[in-house]
Amino acid sequence: MRVVIIGGGVIGLTAAYHLVRDGIEVTVVDARATSGGASEVNAGWVCPAESGPVPAPGMISQALRWMLRSDSPLYLRPSLDPSFLRFMLAMARHCNRSDYRSGMQALMRLSEGTMEHLDAYRQDGLDFEMHAQGLLMTFLSAAKLQAHLADVDIAESAGLDPQVLEGDAVREHEPALSDRVHAGVYYPHERHLDPAALGQALRARCRELGVEVVEGAPIEHVERTGPRIAAVETGGRRLTADAFLLAAGAWSGDLAKRFGHSLPVRPGKGYSLDLPPLELGQPIYLTEAKVAVTPLDARLRLAGTMEFGPLDEHVDPVRARTIGRAPSSFLREWRTPADPELGAGLRPMSPDGLPLIGRLGDLENAYVSTGHAMLGLTLAPASAAAISRLIVRGEQAPVLAPFAPDRFGR
Repeated sequence: MRVVIIGGGVIGLTAAYHLVRDGIEVTVVDARATSGGASEVNAGWVCPAESGPVPAPGMISQALRWMLRSDSPLYLRPSLDPSFLRFMLAMARHCNRSDYRSGMQALMRLSEGTMEHLDAYRQDGLDFEMHAQGLLMTFLSAAKLQAHLADVDIAESAGLDPQVLEGDAVREHEPALSDRVHAGVYYPHERHLDPAALGQALRARCRELGVEVVEGAPIEHVERTGPRIAAVETGGRRLTADAFLLAAGAWSGDLAKRFGHSLPVRPGKGYSLDLPPLELGQPIYLTEAKVAVTPLDARLRLAGTMEFGPLDEHVDPVRARTIGRAPSSFLREWRTPADPELGAGLRPMSPDGLPLIGRLGDLENAYVSTGHAMLGLTLAPASAAAISRLIVRGEQAPVLAPFAPDRFGR
């Protein structure tokens, strides 16, 4: 059996790895270099405990209040594009407590086994930086802490052991925190890793196992015969296969049209800043600023913002500087960086904040795995294992039910 995967980010590469380990001949095709974009410049968190969907109660109203602020953590770039308006209206319908909680539960179930998969990758020879120091959510106000605790029971029921630390207890846990920090919630089982190193390790191991990786090769034509895809064409090559997997991240919505289907996937731009290393006991989330702080061996990474707009990876220096200033309220001796290394990536977003994983429409041999939003690293291993079972053995894992790609057309 032969499978062509369109997209070489962390979702496509993990799928390729699982498929080739299942004995499948695999080709990965990417319009650019593999393991780049959002797969490279994210916070590096593997965080089942913080896997709530982006559409949350109050999100849209907050975004509307922030629309005129160029430095806001959440920004809707004004547009009269009908598809953009439909997407945002659909997202607004999911910004309620019931959908948020059910979505978080579904995402947490999908992430089960992620740590075991990552450990298995390391045992198979993939060389990438990974740490198991947990995750600390920090709060400047009691109100923000209480809002977070409204859903902490979901993490508790999953055995993720959240620990609430108020007042001096949070500074005893993390001495770098300033006196302005009111409280924290520590999740001891979370991990973080270097996303670029993971992508490079996946690509190298896939090639060792026989995966063909084709870069700089945008899909120019999809050849469909009845209910099946016969081939895709790129750069003069016609790639035939028994099955095709669309895993092109934020570009999946546009590419799905070539397959004759519509997927409500749009980009949500995020930024990263890389700075000299800083000693911290674990990654820290700055709740009011919506900024992730990740200590890696060779650098400190700040990541944040959610910007809904077109497929545009331009770095806005105003928004980047805002991220760089954010830790000053949370960390005791923070100095705003003068010249950080900047990056931007487009996260694939869906209206309900959940991935789309499964068969693509009425096609017998086409599948999709996209829409993982800010949880690509957390969900990639389990998504890959599930889509491999579906493609190779026709087994639809029950855990995939909430992520059916056709749910928006029902």
